[in-house]
Amino acid sequence: MDYTSLITLCAFAFLAGFVDAIIGGGGLIQTPAMLFTLPQYPIPTLIGTTKIPSLAGSMMGAFQYSRRVAVVGRFIGPMMGLAFGASWLGSLVLTRVPNGFMKPLALVILIAVFIYTLTKKDFGQMPQHAVTARQQQIRMAQMGLVVGFYDGFFGPGTGSFLVLGFISLIGFDFLRASAHAKLVNASTNLASVLFFVNKGTLLYAVALPMAVANLTGAFLGARLAILKGNQFIRVFFLLVIAATIVRFAWDLVGS
Repeated sequence: MDYTSLITLCAFAFLAGFVDAIIGGGGLIQTPAMLFTLPQYPIPTLIGTTKIPSLAGSMMGAFQYSRRVAVVGRFIGPMMGLAFGASWLGSLVLTRVPNGFMKPLALVILIAVFIYTLTKKDFGQMPQHAVTARQQQIRMAQMGLVVGFYDGFFGPGTGSFLVLGFISLIGFDFLRASAHAKLVNASTNLASVLFFVNKGTLLYAVALPMAVANLTGAFLGARLAILKGNQFIRVFFLLVIAATIVRFAWDLVGS
């Protein structure tokens, strides 16, 4: 691979890390760039390779948020553990069962989420409702299992789905939801990295420079989100959901 291709991939990785740290959706930028730039490699190798920069970026984002945003520590740890196991299981099931039905299903859900968020102006702008500690524990565990499996089995939009869950089910605002989402996303990315390392050969010469670029973007994205607050993150959330909808619709029409 030439240096131009590597620099191009690092640029996309930087942008993916920046966007993903704010609201999720970085995979929609990074993964197509990898598939387009290196078509000579098997798709599982390329998908697995992208998980390394994704892990670096999600860990950086999680670190930045955790320093400035209060985290539900006693529940987020178990949720991360469940999400890790569910993501590994999802990746395992993916090797045995086709996941083609997920794209139209995710498209319908994302359209509903976009319309709801666009019309409900106060969604995620402040804590929405109080839930008991027991309810938080149960709902976060359920989210970890469902979204973790989704990330391993399909993947795109995982960060956005986590943010949505933390707002609608736990009652967080956008900033706190993003902080918790990055922690959980880091655990699902780690599971995917370990799974693909175990299953096949990864392109470490590509993955490591991309990881540096991704975590740099994540550092800046998280800092900007913390500085600008909920309204800024809401706008980014709508933009990312819209881009995801367009991407899924384009893929479905093309197929």
